[in-house]
Amino acid sequence: MLEGRLRERLEEKDLLIMAHLVAGYPSFSEGLRLIEAMQGAGVDMVEIQIPFSEPLADGPVIAGANQKALDRGVTVGQCLDFAGEAARAFDIPFLVMTYYNIPYQYGLEAFAEALLARGLQGAILPDLPVEESSACFGALRRRGLSPILLFSPLTSPERMGVLAEAADGFVYCVARKGVTGAVTCFDGGLADYLVRCREATPLPLAVGFGLKDREDIGFLRGRAEIAVVGSELMRCVERGGPEAARDFLEGLR
Repeated sequence: MLEGRLRERLEEKDLLIMAHLVAGYPSFSEGLRLIEAMQGAGVDMVEIQIPFSEPLADGPVIAGANQKALDRGVTVGQCLDFAGEAARAFDIPFLVMTYYNIPYQYGLEAFAEALLARGLQGAILPDLPVEESSACFGALRRRGLSPILLFSPLTSPERMGVLAEAADGFVYCVARKGVTGAVTCFDGGLADYLVRCREATPLPLAVGFGLKDREDIGFLRGRAEIAVVGSELMRCVERGGPEAARDFLEGLR
């Protein structure tokens, strides 16, 4: 199970790093090179995004990568096969991240079975309300896969409790309102929010949206278990490919 794998890694590190990439961007072969660079830089987990035409939670960097992958004709099946190839080649956990229309159209049971068959650990579906998640999350759980739920700074303590009941593996704590890639203030307000997250669940906490440098990572030590890097990492890829991404990731520690 995913939580167990994360707990084992947390015996060796005080903060894990999860990196984000969009399947098929800039290409599948380049994506494998990027994952190799990620692992070489000490990344502990990777979320692979299946491109979608309306990525509502994503800012311009990741949304643009989604569109470029779709313009190249990338399919869901190709993305799943890419994720499976990565999971076989690299000894770290892999998740898929996408929007609910993808598994709904694929078929919920078939989608969960596809993740299991490819050695993946679970799914992040940010636009799926927990009240409507029983069929999808049930399909995942029956196969030992983790549905990842999200908290936000606007989530009430009562709502956090409801979400925590449905979560597994870890909880993704969105660092601020809005979409990925914008500026996040790492301050007392974020610290207080993470205290509320900690009180709501015993699961590891992952924090994402706006992490960009070593100072941001340092802020999270003792407050969360996982730092999520996405947009800034993709900016590095656009500037200098996997080598630039590796330099960026190594600098975070």
